[in-house]
Amino acid sequence: MGTVPSIVVVLLVVTLNCSSRLGIAHAQGVPSAAYIDHPGAGSMAEPCQDPSTPPALQAALRLVCSRARIEAANQHVRKAIILGFVGGFVKPADVNHPEVLFAAYLGRRYGSAVHVEIFGNHEEKKAVADTILRLDTDKGSFLTTDEKEQAKIILYGHSWGASQTLTFARELQQRGIRVSLIVQIDSVKKFGQDNRTVPANVAKAVNFYQRKGLTRGQPLIVAADAGRTKILGNFHMLYDGHQVNCDNYLWLSRVFNKPHHQIENDPQVWNHITSLIDSELLEIGAQAQASSPESPVLK
Repeated sequence: MGTVPSIVVVLLVVTLNCSSRLGIAHAQGVPSAAYIDHPGAGSMAEPCQDPSTPPALQAALRLVCSRARIEAANQHVRKAIILGFVGGFVKPADVNHPEVLFAAYLGRRYGSAVHVEIFGNHEEKKAVADTILRLDTDKGSFLTTDEKEQAKIILYGHSWGASQTLTFARELQQRGIRVSLIVQIDSVKKFGQDNRTVPANVAKAVNFYQRKGLTRGQPLIVAADAGRTKILGNFHMLYDGHQVNCDNYLWLSRVFNKPHHQIENDPQVWNHITSLIDSELLEIGAQAQASSPESPVLK
């Protein structure tokens, strides 16, 4: 095995998973846009308030943490299931990764109307079983049409976890279950998976990617059926010349694979994702909407 492939394997084993101003090449038009009961995740402290949150992760979530609380805006939250998938061999309760802390943030932000859970990218069967259990409110032997449509399903993931979101959506498609929104962050294709084609049961999908370092994200996602799925955008994230704190990763990853972690820790990415989720879940009155913070503008 050559030197470069060896390094790649080591990086994948260590982690496949930074605050910056960024340049973005916009590939497609995009509009502006509680509880966590996974073992280990339910005891996580609110990341916006916990002083023990590492500085790099505080920076990653600084924009979402600065948002006004939903209670103060007098908004109604639609019922939803939000599932996140971590990358590489990361454990679902590993708080050194922003997607895990973001789940804790979402659980507190939306309250009891929303179920938020994090899975490893290899936990597909568990995630499917959990979702069916959540939807099966009458505990029958199959899901009714009403049960399938009672809650919005939102998926997000980074790296292998981003690739897993599409595979998971296809599993739901086979069961006649729709997905409201998929967010892919620097998606890296797993063997045997298609991390490019968004299945027709998905209403909306968005892709954030970068193309530097050893691990490069999928640059283009497309709809299997453009009449049923809206691709909100493929956003090329650029970090040249920007100081980014990636201290939550080992030095080997920071040296050889930094761009893949910069996009994972990018506060503007997480802020835009929150805006997209808000647009799916919040019913905002005219007065509350006028006083709410503007959605981030991507240039």
